[in-house]
Amino acid sequence: MTASRGDVHDGAPAGWRLAAAGSLYLRQHADNPVDWYPWGEEALETARRLDRPILLSIGYSACHWCHVMAEESFADADTAALMNREFINIKVDREERPDLDRLYQAAQQLITRQGGGWPLTMFLTPGELTPFYGGTYFPPVARGGLPAFREVLAGIAAFYRERPGEVRDQGRAVADILPRLEPEGPSEPMPLAASPLEAARQAMAEGFDAEHGGFGEAPKFPHATSLNRLLRHWRASAAGETPDVQALFMASLSLGRMAEGGLFDQLGGGFFRYATDQHWQIPHFEKMLCDNAQLLGLYADLWRASGDERWRTVTASVVDWVRREMQMPEGGYCSALDADSEGGEGRYYLWTREQLAAALEPAQARLAQTAWGLDRPANLDGRWHLVQALAPEELAAQLGQPVSRVRRELGRARGDLLAARQERSPPARDGKVLTGWNALMITAMARAARAAALPEAGDSAASAMNFLRQHLWRDGRLHATWAEGRAYTAAWLDDHACLLEAALALLELRWDGELLDFAMTLADTMLARFEDTARGGFFFTAPEHDTPLHRPRQFADEATPSGNAVAAIALNRLGLLLGEPRYLQAAERTLRVAWPALLDFPQAHCRMLDALEEWLDPPEIVILRGEDTAVGALLEVATAVYAPRRLVFTLPPEAGNLPASLARKCPRGEGEAVAYVCLGTRCTAAIDDPAALAAALSESAPTG
Repeated sequence: MTASRGDVHDGAPAGWRLAAAGSLYLRQHADNPVDWYPWGEEALETARRLDRPILLSIGYSACHWCHVMAEESFADADTAALMNREFINIKVDREERPDLDRLYQAAQQLITRQGGGWPLTMFLTPGELTPFYGGTYFPPVARGGLPAFREVLAGIAAFYRERPGEVRDQGRAVADILPRLEPEGPSEPMPLAASPLEAARQAMAEGFDAEHGGFGEAPKFPHATSLNRLLRHWRASAAGETPDVQALFMASLSLGRMAEGGLFDQLGGGFFRYATDQHWQIPHFEKMLCDNAQLLGLYADLWRASGDERWRTVTASVVDWVRREMQMPEGGYCSALDADSEGGEGRYYLWTREQLAAALEPAQARLAQTAWGLDRPANLDGRWHLVQALAPEELAAQLGQPVSRVRRELGRARGDLLAARQERSPPARDGKVLTGWNALMITAMARAARAAALPEAGDSAASAMNFLRQHLWRDGRLHATWAEGRAYTAAWLDDHACLLEAALALLELRWDGELLDFAMTLADTMLARFEDTARGGFFFTAPEHDTPLHRPRQFADEATPSGNAVAAIALNRLGLLLGEPRYLQAAERTLRVAWPALLDFPQAHCRMLDALEEWLDPPEIVILRGEDTAVGALLEVATAVYAPRRLVFTLPPEAGNLPASLARKCPRGEGEAVAYVCLGTRCTAAIDDPAALAAALSESAPTG
């Protein structure tokens, strides 16, 4: 077989190499006439040997526009013939290879001076793998200011053949710039201070949509790390003379509008990727595990901060959705639900009045139409995507009925409509397990279990953690991906950092000495295999990864929090819990190298600001020890309010093999319970009275 002609393999389609991939996204392209390769030495060596430019296409299984480009171009025989003749075509799942995605997304933005996105289409030199042209989605015919894809292909092929010197020069110029996009740290030591916290707060206020919540205009993303920063900022100010209630308002309004609108699945729970409009009404219909993890933790925290039952309802709904639709029987969480279903985007979720009437009793149908907006004009392609048009309290007032009855009837209607919807052909589920995304969800589930008193969320988190430790931790190495019964790809920094944070969150919920040992192993692995010992902070890749051009470091938040930021937070917390200076020093070095970026653009580094806040004002660590019945009253006091800088660990009296910092914290006698409150390296004496514990806690005053 010759790769140059896109020949078949034993009668298989040209894309046969993708058929056995663990990635659902790659398998979706296995029947294309394009002669696809997965990223790897076979593809790269073939490109070098034939001296052909590489066409690198990056996307993911739930991406609507990836599907559109596949149908329009990759499934087209003439387009595929041109691709096969002129290029070595490589297909990459960005969720499996976030290193390649980050690298070439940055390159695309440098080359085009436009934003990134998926599908990402990049053209690379075959030798150095330097990018010399790129874009995102290209249509089959010129429209909307975009050239036709075949015109792009022909132009790039001619450019590569006829002007090789310019190709190399442009690729090298981009490659030279990429490392300089990362912060180098200050040229001389500078004191860390709180000024970026205030600057980020001001910048978020300037970009805030005071009517609809969120930031900026359409398309509108949740920006979970920004909302988390606002909640933390409000909490840090709450004990002072002028609590920042505006920060609380910005977070609450945003989360409220999201939950009321079409970004939230009003029947099945869970949040979609983003809204296509400024009002949060019509979403882009993919559901991603990582987005829901970040939002779940926020709603749980907002419930604990405010006591408003709306937020607990949303929290419980997301937990139910994750357990029902995203968690495998073995325990791991799947990655995503597709945006497309029944031949179009979002059709699984849309209703006609006739469909709704057929699923409900007449009185229920009338109530549901009013509640979810079907008494108004259709909002998407002649159908209705459900939104909360009227709150239960408004409906009750309008109908002259008790709110409790309206809530009960809406609950019945929601259940009946969900059952009817489940008879439809559902969106495809990407069943691969990503370690970092699972870790984000474990942390969120643990927060929900404690903050919203949802024990099923804690069970779910523990099951997922057991899955990761059993299937993705092999021979002292963490893997990033599990699919089709096997783990593969060495884990990235973010996997280690987020899993360390998840282990600490789960330890707060349920003490487990083996999990603490695992957390320390993760921390030591990060220091040994990812730390940039020359400059501080952490590389995204380990030495064995085959990422081209350079070892990247990421400090700003993207769709998920910065791995460097999560590492700084988790190492600082673990270091304080264990009294381990190595972890504390690594966290400080990370903050110092990120300091110039925090000064220049603080609102893009919200999780790093959380790390800075906890370095300047160390978290309050509460150690409870005693039998469950005895420790309950102390635990209730320690977890009574939203206190993001408080960690509460409950150790059973018989817990063994404890680090020295914990081993000496013991109850005085059998059947008793005690608490120790530690700030930095200082701890109180043993406290056995709930009232005395409340007085000792720095963040215990009610502020709602």
